[in-house]
Amino acid sequence: MFKFKPTLTALCAAATVAASLMAAPLAAHAADTRLARVVVQYRAGNSAAVQAAVARLGGRMVVDLDQVNAMAVMLPRGAVAALKAARNVDSVQDDVMRSIQGTRSAKRLHLADSTQVVPYGITMVQADQVRGLPAWRPTVCIVDSGINATHEDLAGNALSGANFTSSGTWDSDENSHGTHVSGTIAALNNDLGVVGVSGRKILKLRISKVFDAAGSSPSSVIAKGMLGCLAGRANVVSMSLGGDSASPIEQKVVDLLTSRGMLLIAAAGNAGDTTISYPAGFESVMSVAAVDDNMDWATFSQYNDDVEIAGPGVDVLSTVPQGSQISTTTTVGANSYDTLQMEGSPLGNVTAPLADFGFGDTPVAGSMTGKVCLISRGNISFGDKVANCEASGGVGAIVFNNTDGPLNGTLGDIVTTIPSVGALQADGATMLTQLGQSATLTIAPNDDKYAYYSGTSMATPHVAAVAGLVWAYYPNCSNEQIRSALKASALDVGDAGYDTKTGYGIVQAKAAFNYLASHSCSVN
Repeated sequence: MFKFKPTLTALCAAATVAASLMAAPLAAHAADTRLARVVVQYRAGNSAAVQAAVARLGGRMVVDLDQVNAMAVMLPRGAVAALKAARNVDSVQDDVMRSIQGTRSAKRLHLADSTQVVPYGITMVQADQVRGLPAWRPTVCIVDSGINATHEDLAGNALSGANFTSSGTWDSDENSHGTHVSGTIAALNNDLGVVGVSGRKILKLRISKVFDAAGSSPSSVIAKGMLGCLAGRANVVSMSLGGDSASPIEQKVVDLLTSRGMLLIAAAGNAGDTTISYPAGFESVMSVAAVDDNMDWATFSQYNDDVEIAGPGVDVLSTVPQGSQISTTTTVGANSYDTLQMEGSPLGNVTAPLADFGFGDTPVAGSMTGKVCLISRGNISFGDKVANCEASGGVGAIVFNNTDGPLNGTLGDIVTTIPSVGALQADGATMLTQLGQSATLTIAPNDDKYAYYSGTSMATPHVAAVAGLVWAYYPNCSNEQIRSALKASALDVGDAGYDTKTGYGIVQAKAAFNYLASHSCSVN
């Protein structure tokens, strides 16, 4: 299956100009002092000249990508046109954003000490069926939010890394997403917590920390993180991240890494539609969709011709830094419900009668005084709904979904003082029959070291780890041969043959191992 997409080369090609950028008057750009963040690609050997030119336009370099003749800069927006026309500049593009593609599930399991469980994904991808002494130890590079290197289920792995953010260190994780991804790849088989695909320390881990607590970062930082994988001599790159705009600098870097023999794997995205997420959408990258524990396509997983393969991505249990998770407890009358904290909601505990607040689109002073608002999703933003509840006297808010699946809501820029959670559509319907009963909302930190997350973020490390695990037994295979073997041996699910929702099917470690045994890396 081939990917067809328009070329990204030669975008914004610089025009030849008679006057040098050094002569461009800064006063010409004084009318627009808003800053733009852009990626500049320049002709080899001209880094210093371009930096000087950017400075003369009132800007500065923020990410140095000299290895691929590029840099990210901040400068007045009105100066961008002059930079595009500058001598030695090949192209200037927006530094588009990327974000993590996984979120915490409502499900919770507190694992007692000296307890180990095997997440369903490990058996689904046949990681437990590959045995024997490997020929070498490939390195999987995790481009994410770092790793909690002292975690009981991760310490002992061969770890190295670099930090490309201004927060913490590569072996710390303020977001917990990177630690979760790392656990799926390499949680140890040690009678504690969970087991990863490489529970026997077959794989080495290289960490490129590109996200802080916010979980989003510009494409230039992602590109820098990928180059960090090259510096760490990685063999497989796992990227549980994405965005809806193609980045030429990412394209350049993924192609470079592929040419150096690395296999790149990225999340297909969680929008649940046919749009393409990048870097998964690039030809050089395997795009990974998500399935649930029944091997059914996850409805949030993006589907398109770029999807190549699938992995477990719904309610995946893995490692997180202890103390990083927030628990929600929601009861109405005698019923308990699984809910998720609204992103941006304050912690708190309230008990009050449950009241129907409709869509929450109109505040009515005093109408919800001393009540927990039950609100249907739709019409306006979650933040406005909760703010209207509070303005009407409400002490807490439960917003229930209008479609299947959990409600991972955010308050955005709206600040409220009442606790708010998201609930399932079916649970909301049940709560509507319990109006007037006592409702309790509790949002508080917990000490869990393991948590359930969902997203194509969770599917991606399953595929990346299987790629590394199989490669460990076939050191003479190329990156493209491993990629082809994974597709040829995948477990077909959904529509017969290739389909846009799960690609060639669910990645299978033992089947890929057997495939390579019979093909000796002679893969078409």
